[in-house]
Formats: sequence, C-alpha cells, structure tokens
Amino acid sequence: MSTKHLHVLGVCGTAMAAITALAQAQGWRITGSDAQVYPPMSDYLAAMGVDIATFSIDNLQPAPDLCLIGNAMSRGNVEVEYILDHDLPFMSGPAFIGQYILPTRHAAVVTGTHGKTSSASLLAWVLEAANQQPGFMIGGIPENFGEGARLGKSAAHSPFVLEGDEYDTAFFDKRSKFIHYHAKTLVLNNLEFDHADIFEDLAAIKTQFAHLLRTIPQSGNIIANADDSNIMDVIRRGCWTPVTTFAAYNSDNQADWQWQALQEDGSHFRLLQDGKSCIEVTWDSIGKHHVSNACAVAAAATAMGVSKDTIQYALTSFQGVRRRMTKVGEANGITIYDDFAHHPTAIAGIVSSMQAKMKSHMQQNHAGKGSLWVVLEPRSNTMRSNIHQDRLPISLQSADQVIFTPPATRNMEKHDLLDVAKVCQVLQQQHVQAQVLNDVPQIIQHLSQHAQAGDVILILSNGSFDGIHQKLLQSLATNSSS
Repeated sequence: MSTKHLHVLGVCGTAMAAITALAQAQGWRITGSDAQVYPPMSDYLAAMGVDIATFSIDNLQPAPDLCLIGNAMSRGNVEVEYILDHDLPFMSGPAFIGQYILPTRHAAVVTGTHGKTSSASLLAWVLEAANQQPGFMIGGIPENFGEGARLGKSAAHSPFVLEGDEYDTAFFDKRSKFIHYHAKTLVLNNLEFDHADIFEDLAAIKTQFAHLLRTIPQSGNIIANADDSNIMDVIRRGCWTPVTTFAAYNSDNQADWQWQALQEDGSHFRLLQDGKSCIEVTWDSIGKHHVSNACAVAAAATAMGVSKDTIQYALTSFQGVRRRMTKVGEANGITIYDDFAHHPTAIAGIVSSMQAKMKSHMQQNHAGKGSLWVVLEPRSNTMRSNIHQDRLPISLQSADQVIFTPPATRNMEKHDLLDVAKVCQVLQQQHVQAQVLNDVPQIIQHLSQHAQAGDVILILSNGSFDGIHQKLLQSLATNSSS
C-alpha cells in the first residue's frame, strides 16, 4: 500500500472526488483544492478525511509526490502554473485510473451518448450478485451500492466497471477519457452528436471511438448495439476483437441478443440469445431504453462468465440510480420525478416512458389520467446551444405541458443559443402547452397554481436546478394543507 502524498486539483468535481475515494482506498494520503467548496461534495470528502483548500501555491509546499489535474482546470490557474514552473509530477484523473487502479484488473467499460451511468451501475450489480466483488467508478450513485466508486476485490483479473466518457481528458490531453481505461470488455451502447463544446461534429466523436477499438485486445469482448448505425460504422472502420451484437426483437438488424418489451413502459421484458428466450424480468425501471441497456449488460455479463439465473435475479433486484427517474415525493396527489436527461434522445425516451406508465396506471385503476408536466433546464453546453433546436420539440411531443427556463448566455453568443421560445411555439402547434418561465420561483408559483391531483411533474436537468425539487414539493404540500 502506498503512503505517498497525492494532491487533487478540482477535487470537488464528481469524477475527481470518485478518484480520490479510490486512491485513498489504495493508501494514498490525499489533499485537495477547488474554487468552490460546498455541500454535498464537501461533506462527502470531509467524511473521508480529505483536507480541502481554495487554490494556492501553499497547497503545493512541500511538493506532493503526484498532482492530479481535473478536467475543469486550465492554464492560468495558480496551482497549474506552479506545477508547470517547478516540474512537479502531474497527470489527469483518467490516466491515474489507468496506471494505478486498473493494472491486472478486468476493466469493463460502458460507453455511449446515453445510458452509461445506468448500464454501468446495472453491470456492477450483476457482477456483485455473481459474488465477483467488482470495483467500479460511475458518474452517479447506484442505489444498490449507495456510492459511486469502490475499489472492490483487487485480485488479478477481478472486474472493475467504468463509465467510459468520450469527453476529453484534461487541458493537456485531448483524447477521450475512455482511452485510458484499457477495456477488456467494452459495451458500445449508442452514438450521437454531443459535447458541442469540444467536438466539431459527429465524425470527430466517431474518430475517438475508432481509436478506442484499437486498444481492445483480441482476448476481450465488444458488446455492440446493432440498431445503431453509427456504432456499426465505427466497427467497420477496424476491429480486432470478437463482437457480440444486441438489438430490439422486432428490428431488421440481425443480432446475437435481442430485447422485447412486454409492457409498453418497459417494466416487463424478455431477453433472447441466439433467438431463444433466456431471461424474463419485471422490474421497477421504466423505459424501453432501459430494456436495451439491460440487454447489453446481460450480453456483457454472460461474456464475463455470469449465469443466466444470476443475471435475471440481479435485473429484477436492481434499484436504479439516483437522479435517474427518481421519485422525489408526492403532495396533494401530484407526483414529482427527477431525471438527469439532457439530450433529445434521452429526453424522448424518458417522456414517452412516463406517459406510458401513466396510461397503464389509468387502465389498471380505472381512473382518469392526469397531465404530464415536463420542466426542462437547458444547462449543458450542448443543450444551451441551438444544435438541437429542431429535435427538442419532437422529443417533448409526448408531454402535456412543458416549461423551459432560458439558457444561460455563459461563454456563448446569443445567435448560437437555443431559442426556447421558438421550441415552445412548435410544441404548441403539436397541441402541447409550452411556455418559458424565467426562474425557479416563477416555475414553482405556476405549478402550485395549475398542477392538479393525478398530475406528474418530471424535472429534467443535469444540475441542481436551484433546489427546485424539494422547494416545489414543499410548496405543493403547503397548498395541500392550506
């Protein structure tokens, strides 16, 4: 076990905090720095006993044995400049994972524009059910584990599950993060244009995935979505590893594994291998996209030696991921859900799945169907831009009511911003009530006045959204008691 000193720049970032937890489990003595130190991440790090300070050269004296530089760091940062001027050893977080955590381990890496967190969480749980004691690093909190990072059993060839992000690694390393993970089992879930702040177009992202395939050994396994033409195009560019494909049951694409939703909302499904039904599951997750994720995970787990019975048990007992279709609460007969979705494809899947669930509930209980409200904060760089201007109305057409907040102008010209008013106009032409409200207090006031018993409010944001979830729940509860 190492007793060396590791200093982490940008330690309060989700990924860097997870890497900090793994490094500490290996025995590193850790300090960290960040520009803003606040809960919940500060509490998480404090519970580990990690000393956190604001950026200062004092944090680097005496010199640490190694500095980890987070993806959010850039030239001009006082610590970055000191590290470079004084030749202190440094590397990125993903490089640290590749060099210090993963050697001798079986890295199972889940990639894709959508579903990485859910699929990686599910794969880790399947391996846990198989008593393989996997390590993992996931950009969310799997409810079955209660933590997003764990070293796991560190014996040779023991599995380590990673969420393989295509975002760039650091200001000094513009390769995608997943290049550093040396995958042995690789899941290729889907591939669309995203991260407009670093990728010029879809072709640039495909190039990063093509580079990834060059690093997978012949003794490894690739699990690929045959229904995704971009994934299959990348594989055709060059692949030296056995490929197992998966696809929807009614797809025109031939695949080794198939998935079939037996309920429209995806709560009941079956999986087929080589055309034969092998797993049937009823679970709490909803959405056909999650059924597709389950199929990919089942194929990966089978390749890693897990039995079908164990896979079925794990799928059935999967508790989901925090902030992925999480029920916040219910007040005055109105139910609030929180979800991380921030891309048109993910939004479409979530919204249509919730409508299907509401329709099924209505039929089972012979009750009237309430309205589905979708509250959306365009927060990521891609979502704030007008790249998906035409796709957003299509992705939201299953909603009854839509509320947007205006996108922040941060580092973006006005003519490049998403025109939320125009999106609302198109939705209204599709008979979906839609409007723009400027801030969280206005949204809460509007919903408190207009939402009715039986309605579902689905809040979509990849940030904290100014704590709207609990504030809205409290307001609705106050209305109920008044």
